[in-house]
Amino acid sequence: MFPYLQEIHQFPYPDYRFMPRGYYNSPYSEGWWLWSIGALESDERYRISAQQRLTFVLVHGSWADSHFWDGVAAVLRSQGHIVYTPEYAGHGTDPNKNVTHAMITKSIVDYLKQLNLRDIILVGHSFGGTVIQKVAEQVPDRIKRLVFWNAFVLKDGESVADEFPPQTRQGFEQLRTMSTDDTIMLPFELFRSLFVNTASTEDAKLFYSSVSPEPAKPLFEKLDLKAFYALPTPKSYVYFYQDNIFPQGEGYGWNPHMSKRLGLFRLIVGDGDHFTDTRTRPAYLAQKIYEAGRD
Repeated sequence: MFPYLQEIHQFPYPDYRFMPRGYYNSPYSEGWWLWSIGALESDERYRISAQQRLTFVLVHGSWADSHFWDGVAAVLRSQGHIVYTPEYAGHGTDPNKNVTHAMITKSIVDYLKQLNLRDIILVGHSFGGTVIQKVAEQVPDRIKRLVFWNAFVLKDGESVADEFPPQTRQGFEQLRTMSTDDTIMLPFELFRSLFVNTASTEDAKLFYSSVSPEPAKPLFEKLDLKAFYALPTPKSYVYFYQDNIFPQGEGYGWNPHMSKRLGLFRLIVGDGDHFTDTRTRPAYLAQKIYEAGRD
């Protein structure tokens, strides 16, 4: 199961300047929260221009909840942006794991309507990419730009599971059958290798302590996305190239395999993995999201 664990991706743009190592900070060490708030103010390279303030709605992915965004949201707010981090059905404190993709989408749509949010930058991470695809179909007039961060961009009639190599899909199906409530729980070694491959082992274990079983059904549902592909909404893709979720090779991966489906889009590249940077480098990730969302 999951035999394709590959080496960390090589960066395709040799002139890119990496985040200085001095800005790494464990999310579990004392003072990390204050660091995350003040990081941009301490380094001009990550200072957001005062000429544009944005409203972000950040949508998490699988095996996560709205707290996934805490550090990033704090940084963006410290710069004057308005940030919302909604929770959706089957996640967070919701005990009901028997949810559908439509129920998850409705959670976000209802949230936007109840708060009357407009002119928003709607950001989706991982599975959250499929969520913002469907949300955009229902409330396109509320969205200024869509931002996908290492996120699924499904074709019309496709499911998340359809994007995985056959052996990986079989592995998830096996984990699904092992559960008693139609969920998928990632074994630690799989989570460590695919989701937090740049983290220290100690931090990886702490990340894993917050992981809970993921509702399986939405991962296998095929989505009608005809309306999405007719939308004129501006789109961006943030690609962190050390993400180890997909194998290298033709036919798989975030960028360009899925990102190119957006048509004309803005590409922002970073050097992180799938989960780690939300807590170890929130200022860095916040800057990338800002670059993707600004005019």
